[in-house]
Amino acid sequence: MSKHNHELETGELTIPTSSRTRRTRMTERHRSLVRETILSPSNLILPLFVVEGQSNFRKPIDSMPGVEQLGMDGILAQSESALKAGLGGIILFGIPEHKDEFGSEAYNDRGVIQNAVWEIKQRFPELLVATDVCLCEYTDHGHCGVVERNRNGEIEIVNDKTVDLLVREAVSHAEAGSDLICPSDMMDGRIGAIRDALDQNGFESLPIMSYSAKYASGLYGPFRDAAGSMPSFGDRRSHQMDVANSDEAMRVVQRDIEEGADIVMVKPAISSLDIIRRVREQFLVPVAAYQVSGEYSMIKAAAQNGWIDEERVMMESLTSIKRAGASIILTYFALRAAKLPS
Repeated sequence: MSKHNHELETGELTIPTSSRTRRTRMTERHRSLVRETILSPSNLILPLFVVEGQSNFRKPIDSMPGVEQLGMDGILAQSESALKAGLGGIILFGIPEHKDEFGSEAYNDRGVIQNAVWEIKQRFPELLVATDVCLCEYTDHGHCGVVERNRNGEIEIVNDKTVDLLVREAVSHAEAGSDLICPSDMMDGRIGAIRDALDQNGFESLPIMSYSAKYASGLYGPFRDAAGSMPSFGDRRSHQMDVANSDEAMRVVQRDIEEGADIVMVKPAISSLDIIRRVREQFLVPVAAYQVSGEYSMIKAAAQNGWIDEERVMMESLTSIKRAGASIILTYFALRAAKLPS
């Protein structure tokens, strides 16, 4: 018998010694040597909620322990922390003083996001600042676009009129200094329209990270508390994807890439690991994933009840998202995770 195929008898079971995979698991020295997935701070983007008006404003979000709505002072402090921690960047969501039917504060050149981006870039020019492009935080009805009644008398979001406003918002963010334009609305054709407008206005080098496979998930509830974007009627299933579909996600991702998306995003992350993997294997573009508010809040709640080890589950979930194929992860755990070993 070959010396590489010695067998050890254990009761009735004979185990070839050559198949003992535990050898490289026995100590942390061995485990770290063969670890296949490495999570680094530069993979993480921190979402922040910026409130217009009061620079020292700070309001905890009950459904998201540890996350707050912040005025400009708090946003600058978090931006500095993100930079020092070596994070990949931050992404801003705005909470305006005034809302209206058309979400006009979203594309106000002196709006909450525009001012925040300018302030951050003045203080921390090397920090990547991404901006969410959508209307739900700015409309008085809480939907992602222009709402009208169709010929049957039913209320619906009008796609092309919404895209026109999203284009204005994206260009406004670019002019304020955004480093990464992130359309999250899921309207058809908005990536191509935004790409064309950015190019025409001198922002040919500004990349787009598209929320491409964004599912109509029940895990967004705490975010809507944080961003003040709960719909006053109906839901968002007319434009966000059915959670039962995966081939559709591939079609939308392909379309967004063809229209000019530089990075594509899958959301939510943990319930879409199969989609992250498919996108990663099928398309040669960077893949992002959003560990959404509900995922964050479930981990926090279970930990507060003593049911799980928060740090361990936090890192396990983030590593799983990276292992599935996401090179960029948006997570409310970003600052905390950056302090821990992968």
